Amino acid sequence: MIYLDNAATSLHKPECVINAITDALKHSGNSGRGTHSVCISAANTIFEARYRLASFFGASRPNNIAFTSNSTEALNTAISGLAEDGCHIITTEAEHNSVLRPLYRLEAERNVQLSFVRANSRGLINYEDFEHLITDKTRLIVTTHASNLTGNLFDIKKIADIAHKHNLIYIVDASQSAGSVPIDIKAFGTDVLCFTGHKSLLGPQGTGGLVIRDGVSIRPLKTGGTGVQSYSKTQPPEMPTRLEAGTLNTHGIAGLSAAIDYLNKTGVKKIHDREMQLTKLLYSGLKSINGVKIYGDFSMFENEKPNVDASEFPGKTPADILNPRLSRMPIVSFNIKDSDSSSISDILAESFDIASRPGAHCAPLMHKALGTVEQGAVRFSISYFNTEEEIYSAVDAVKEIANGI
Repeated sequence: MIYLDNAATSLHKPECVINAITDALKHSGNSGRGTHSVCISAANTIFEARYRLASFFGASRPNNIAFTSNSTEALNTAISGLAEDGCHIITTEAEHNSVLRPLYRLEAERNVQLSFVRANSRGLINYEDFEHLITDKTRLIVTTHASNLTGNLFDIKKIADIAHKHNLIYIVDASQSAGSVPIDIKAFGTDVLCFTGHKSLLGPQGTGGLVIRDGVSIRPLKTGGTGVQSYSKTQPPEMPTRLEAGTLNTHGIAGLSAAIDYLNKTGVKKIHDREMQLTKLLYSGLKSINGVKIYGDFSMFENEKPNVDASEFPGKTPADILNPRLSRMPIVSFNIKDSDSSSISDILAESFDIASRPGAHCAPLMHKALGTVEQGAVRFSISYFNTEEEIYSAVDAVKEIANGI
């Protein structure tokens, strides 16, 4: 199989991730629930993961990392735990349902008012719109770091500056970007960063968490056992136990910790450059096919001289790499003429053994902005482990399908 569905989940994991999970399954007890050796082993595994993640994301200390089962749980925790009844929240039309549905629920149940920064036909937003939407009731800005449909990266440093200028809290959904581009919450000024482990971080499913800036206090989404302060009727106020009720996924966290170690040793910049090289190859091939329409902003490729690969973009700093004119995610979404995207994806799978993702991608407002609500879109998403040969095969398959329609 040619696997081009990495924006849904990465399929090919580093061997060290698999080994770490297996070892944890054999030797880990329940962290914080005793002093015997396998309990301590689990506690050490979790602390090591916190330490690596804190360093990876630029958190001030390991206790500012709280583990969840995925970014959806992290976003629900952050949004619900920071919103006040009757407050105003600003988001964008680029959001995934993991942001939208928690916000809609607050709108229905807690009288929260919502405003949306609009996206244009290329999926881009105007950052000045955030300023125009702020009111005296605004408390939060919540945005994605990268669209899972177009692959466009948003300048979260710029949005954070706007939020802090007005004493607002800024929550970032880094589901797509974490692991593929450098992220430093201190440099970018984000207050809460929500991540999932199973996509570009190359870890297992069932892992994720929040990276929280010092001074930000989030009400717990869940309460329950923590292994400490068992006689208290309320959740312990200290981080990270404040947000970690119940047994943690130690086995998954062990795999995620190993994945972070792999990313650090390989280099996120090296990974991103490789992904951009393959993305440019895919984009260039697809755009030359008659009847294919591609969605998103690919100006970084259009403005280059011919045959330049992404490795010739040396030394991007974390602040630079956020600029959508300089970088993006390794995602290319497209349609072929007026064909239903699910039909095209089925043909790719059944006739060419190529995995893709069709449909709405849990991003309904972005599809409205792109004009693809009825048709959906076929999404190819690349990982560091894909090859040039696979990209050429995918382009050839789309060309064959397009020629037959």
